[in-house]
Amino acid sequence: MRGMGLPLLAEHGFPLRMYIPDLYGMKQPKWIVSIELIDHWEPGYWVTRGWDREARMKASSVVDAVDVRSARPDLEGRRTVPVGGIAHGGARGISKVEVRVDNGQWHEARLRDPLSDTTWVIWRANAVSAEGDHLVSVRCYEADGTPQAGGFHSRRLRLS
Repeated sequence: MRGMGLPLLAEHGFPLRMYIPDLYGMKQPKWIVSIELIDHWEPGYWVTRGWDREARMKASSVVDAVDVRSARPDLEGRRTVPVGGIAHGGARGISKVEVRVDNGQWHEARLRDPLSDTTWVIWRANAVSAEGDHLVSVRCYEADGTPQAGGFHSRRLRLS
């Protein structure tokens, strides 16, 4: 783990900070100065402000890069465009990422091995389409095959 053996600075949670996989950052305990044990649940700082009680990370994926300058035409006049992005499933991991253009078929993207079990997975694929305005969409699946909840992420691209 990065930073092992180094002092914990105040801006990083001194005097104590814990990491709990699968919880969003705002739910990670930091700046702990005392602990009180109770025999019942009480809402914490973020829950009293309307945030989710569990704050379990949702699997998500995004299209970060569309390289229209590298688009290559094929014999049918369509263009192959390199696209890429990231996917994350918390400690549950990512098994698959799929990409499509407009409302076409989903095609599996290539995944790079993540740096750890809890880091983003970098993906890349080739989107194929004709000239004009298009929508590139991505969706991911957790390691156990559970699909990304709430649909998919999309990004517009223009081929000329």
